[in-house]
Amino acid sequence: MKVALAADHAGFRLKEVIKDFLRQEKIEYEDFGTYSEEPVDFIDYGEKAVREIIKGKFDRGILICGTGLGMTIMANKFFGIRATPCYDLYAARKSREHNNSNVLVLGARITGEDLAKEIVKEWTRAEFQKGRHQRRLIKLQELEKKNFK
Repeated sequence: MKVALAADHAGFRLKEVIKDFLRQEKIEYEDFGTYSEEPVDFIDYGEKAVREIIKGKFDRGILICGTGLGMTIMANKFFGIRATPCYDLYAARKSREHNNSNVLVLGARITGEDLAKEIVKEWTRAEFQKGRHQRRLIKLQELEKKNFK
């Protein structure tokens, strides 16, 4: 698995923690910034990561901002992206199993470092269950085709 990683200034510290965790888990990643706590717009960094996922250079992405909400809204503006903000293990697992989420979004001001690492572990290990969920995913893809012209 190859992961595109990005954060704004509010998510910078947690992004650094997640980078270390991904290394420990032997998950390949690329850091698309930001590289400090200097104030920036989340869109500028999250968009870089999302565009690389769309191109097929990465299997999934992890985006981090203060609440996780801004990055989620931004990422879901792109065709083929299913970004989900996850604040607990259950949501992380179900976002993959039921929705085939390809972008995990964390809120650095909401989720502590230890919990964030557990969420990432759960999300990276969970697999899409297909079955009845495949039908729903197809319906979501049909909506994208209608709405993203």
